[in-house]
Amino acid sequence: MPVPSKTKTPMPKQDPTRRTGNFDEVALGYGPEQAVAEASRCLQCKKPRCVSGCPVQIDIPGFIGLIAKGDFQGAVVRIKRDNVFPAICGRVCPQETQCEEACVLGRHGEPVAIGRLERFAADWEARSSNVFIPSVAAPTGKRVAVIGSGPAGLTVAGDLARLGHKVTIFEALHKPGGVLVYGIPEFRLPKAIVQREIDTLKALGVEIRTNFIVGRTASIDELLSSGYDAVFIGSGAGLPKFMGIPGENLCGVYSANEFLTRTNLMKAYRFPEYHTPIKVGRRVAVIGGGNVTMDAARSALRYGAKEVTVVYRRSRAEMPARREEVENAEEEGVKFEFLTVPVAYLGDGQGRLRAMRCQRMQLGEPDSSGRRRPVPVPGSEFEKEIDTVVVAIGQGPNPLISSTTKDLKVNEWGYFVADPTTGKTSKKGVYAGGDIVTGEATVIAAMGAGRLAAKAIHEYLSAG
Repeated sequence: MPVPSKTKTPMPKQDPTRRTGNFDEVALGYGPEQAVAEASRCLQCKKPRCVSGCPVQIDIPGFIGLIAKGDFQGAVVRIKRDNVFPAICGRVCPQETQCEEACVLGRHGEPVAIGRLERFAADWEARSSNVFIPSVAAPTGKRVAVIGSGPAGLTVAGDLARLGHKVTIFEALHKPGGVLVYGIPEFRLPKAIVQREIDTLKALGVEIRTNFIVGRTASIDELLSSGYDAVFIGSGAGLPKFMGIPGENLCGVYSANEFLTRTNLMKAYRFPEYHTPIKVGRRVAVIGGGNVTMDAARSALRYGAKEVTVVYRRSRAEMPARREEVENAEEEGVKFEFLTVPVAYLGDGQGRLRAMRCQRMQLGEPDSSGRRRPVPVPGSEFEKEIDTVVVAIGQGPNPLISSTTKDLKVNEWGYFVADPTTGKTSKKGVYAGGDIVTGEATVIAAMGAGRLAAKAIHEYLSAG
């Protein structure tokens, strides 16, 4: 067997000077020759550690081995045994801290580009005329209501539909997809791809009802009493968080939730074709250090901002954003102000933002997250002129469902209490998973929770 290359096969991308002028996808994906070359690096380990690093337990060596042989259709079928959303996962999952982190090649070089290969297989299928739809078991006569059409809800729906249950997804917004459509920008995850994956669900028999707000249109108790045998809550964490500092009500201060929802779901970047413009000034600051921060900062550049600065209270080493997203942002011209936090937003006397007062920080002892806690440096305050601020410091749970459902236990932060291995809540027949249980996490973590819950719901429906 030839010795595999120590580095990944490069994936082509749009040139940074060109891509800031459009919302087209940045990463262009592998072609067949590149995919076969990268797949051939895989050692086909007898005890593949990469699989244990995947929350949905895809047969990673199996599908990569098929790509190496040029059997791209076989690779698609192998992936879809465990994951019906490979085009999404191949683009937005943090493989570098999951499956790829466990790859043995990573000990002496770069791991196999598992995410890029998963994306290649899905994109190859989309270009072919042979789209694989998994088989569906005989109808069981059982009905399941799924609240929310984000990653957790879509996964539960797909798994239960394949097991023969009748599944209906209830989505509060006018488009299904959850954070996949309102949170992640087009240049990172094209919405046509999300729709393609949702179409696969519909082919499995899943019904999707949009503009249906559980807790307003109907409660969970009303769903259960209307003939649903079980309910899964995958409503996510979509309530914006602010810092509670002066000036947050000034014009020009956005939550990341509003900024990205208007950009992605409401297509503000295509104004006037879509009637939802969003105003971005010449100087933009995005507060935070995660993937949402990178999405907002890179979107602001594409709206025409002359200077975009990410303001983060810790150092670069503590940033939770994917390394690839940080690198993309830097290539495009985003600046970074580390160990800095805003303490007030300053107005121009007309109700509009003109500047923000910041304070320098230094790192102290680790906090509950394991990262060193930022501590203010006395006498280090300064002002920074700014026209627009996007606050991307996280989101919390919307209390609508919990406040309208009796016997459904929540923790002190308002997240549903659910068994981490089954998703079972304190209410009979009701399960929950994803961000509404754990707080903000990754797409693949939500899908993993959905998979566990689907298995538990199937057992509940089968055994009573």
